[in-house]
Amino acid sequence: MDNQADDKRELSPAEWNVMESLWRESPKIGSRIVQDLKEKTGWSRSTTLTMLRRMTDKGLVACQDGEGARKYFPLLDRESAVRRESESFLRRVYNGSVSSMLLSFVEKQRLSGEEIEELYEILKKAEGREEQ
Repeated sequence: MDNQADDKRELSPAEWNVMESLWRESPKIGSRIVQDLKEKTGWSRSTTLTMLRRMTDKGLVACQDGEGARKYFPLLDRESAVRRESESFLRRVYNGSVSSMLLSFVEKQRLSGEEIEELYEILKKAEGREEQ
């Protein structure tokens, strides 16, 4: 399956819950996902199974019939989902401006010396990529 089109789609908060369960361990049988989401969200068995069916239809999750139980696994890796969500957030909230976002965060938070050093290192790496 070609996931290029799916990579453009944002996950809903409910879909994130399901994906987090699958990203932690995969493949996973449906009853384990039901248990995970009951503990995390309080969802019923039918709610979780409905979400899994919808997400399978959307191409976010794949399902395999196993020995007495269906196994599910994600078709979207966590890194891609996080990157897409971050880019969407940056566009929506900060008009695509990384500097505006960083300024907003550092004005509201007290940063430790270690965190400031980490930011310097990140910026140095970005500067090196730009020069290439």
